[in-house]
Amino acid sequence: MKIDPFDHRLTPARADIAADFLEADIDAPHYVSGEACRVLSGTLSVREAPDPAARQSTELLFNERFIAYERKDGWAWGQNQSDGYVGYVREDGLGPDTEATYSHEVQALRSYVFPEPDLKSIPLDMLHLSTRVRVSDTDGNYSRVDFSETGGWIYTPHLCDVTEVEPDYLSTAELFMGAPYGWGGRSSFGLDCSALVQLALARAGITAPRDSDMQEAAIGEIVEGGLDAAQPGDLLFTAGHVMFLAEPGMLLHANGHHMAVAYEGLADFMHRTRDMDIPIRTIRRLPSIPEME
Repeated sequence: MKIDPFDHRLTPARADIAADFLEADIDAPHYVSGEACRVLSGTLSVREAPDPAARQSTELLFNERFIAYERKDGWAWGQNQSDGYVGYVREDGLGPDTEATYSHEVQALRSYVFPEPDLKSIPLDMLHLSTRVRVSDTDGNYSRVDFSETGGWIYTPHLCDVTEVEPDYLSTAELFMGAPYGWGGRSSFGLDCSALVQLALARAGITAPRDSDMQEAAIGEIVEGGLDAAQPGDLLFTAGHVMFLAEPGMLLHANGHHMAVAYEGLADFMHRTRDMDIPIRTIRRLPSIPEME
């Protein structure tokens, strides 16, 4: 499977406007250089159209870099620089690009940001797994991070150094057990199948595309031999869906059947989808992970 290099999900171009770096490849009446921004809140929804009722296509996390090519009527249209996804976000969810060097990453599923190093204070927001921050100070069990104009405080054990990875991406994926299925979501408040893969691999230091078809085309190496050759940690793809093989005969995936991140027996999955014409068509293997105990 190949992805169109000018796939609309990854190409900041519309009929009326395009990013200036596309000028040699795409015809448009107007080219713009774009404005670098950063996400100000714990999560920021990306919509398919500049309308709060439009479907969510993906979600940005705090401090992710976003290039805005248009600002209009309270919306910004542009491209996420983490995975290249294009869409519309609320303009007030963006702030200036600080060009910060991030020192730490959230390793917990989610963590409150407090206005002071006190768990009884009213949280400002919540940051999510794989979010990167800059720590500027510590106070007891709390670290001061670059949140809002005044800064905020996060429980230090919920952070790790940006160089510290968790190679066992299955263990990371398991942290999301029971998290609700949410189309386009990228946090434990709600996420879809490809986001579960993307976030688990991010903690392992592996950059993954956003959608399952992109992952099917790009991640790891193809496993020949079908399901008989699959090993724990492999990614199993059907049309529009991706799953981890957690152990022989057992899947781990975010899915609309359970409306959650859940384990499911491979045989059970095959049985309930037998009339849906969605066979497991691709198996991909990632770098080896530690033996599961």
